Amino acid sequence: MTNLASSSTPTITLAIGGHDPSGGAGIQADIEAIAALGGYATSAITCLTIQDTCNVQQLIPVDPKTVIAQAEAVLADLPVSAIKIGLIGDAAIAHALVQLLEQHPTIPVIIDPVLAAGGGTPLASKTLKQTLLQELLPLTYLLTPNSQEARTLAGTSELDACAEILLQNSCQHLLITGTHEESDEVINTLYSPGGATNHWQWPRLPDEYHGSGCTLAAAIATLLAQGQNLTEALYNAQEFAWQSLAHAHKLGRGQALPHRLYQHKHD
Repeated sequence: MTNLASSSTPTITLAIGGHDPSGGAGIQADIEAIAALGGYATSAITCLTIQDTCNVQQLIPVDPKTVIAQAEAVLADLPVSAIKIGLIGDAAIAHALVQLLEQHPTIPVIIDPVLAAGGGTPLASKTLKQTLLQELLPLTYLLTPNSQEARTLAGTSELDACAEILLQNSCQHLLITGTHEESDEVINTLYSPGGATNHWQWPRLPDEYHGSGCTLAAAIATLLAQGQNLTEALYNAQEFAWQSLAHAHKLGRGQALPHRLYQHKHD
């Protein structure tokens, strides 16, 4: 893992997403990943949740005006270099986020499309998915779905076809992760206009993990904020996420919790 920010002044990432009281996913995962990589985390909460390491029991969306007020307070005061969006939870919040992002077109937006909990509870309505596809994707620099999320959003099963459909909705780049596939290794693929441009293979780990997607997307946002190019940021973020999962804690009754504050060795 290389290229942490060397400046004494950290770059700032705004994480927009839900609060997970178990600490495995959501805003707490984002903050830990951003801080572990030398960035400074700011946040806006979209939803409160009642959940544990097994599943989400209840989703309580925050009023959209309150979500936007949180983000606007940060953006008016601090030089945000990247925006990471996770759990949105409600179509009205998605519409409000569109208006917010349109006011800040120069900040790269990384979206981890949280559609369901690890335990299977749906977290996105049909209307929210439509808003994500039709209104948020055109404002997105990088979308980071797992293979199941890509199929759900695109409405087809073959991943290259999913990528073509999602890129046609105007997100600039797409990273589809392969943790839910049956391959011996996890294969993550970057798609840009014109097709697949990079593949990365990682040893498949034995457990299921709570907050792996949050960890990866927040790491990518942080490294992009620090000035790394897309390919460099994607590789380094995947290495960081893989190490966090490899050193995960099995603390609860459900999925293992990534150890994002594990002391990685740096070249």
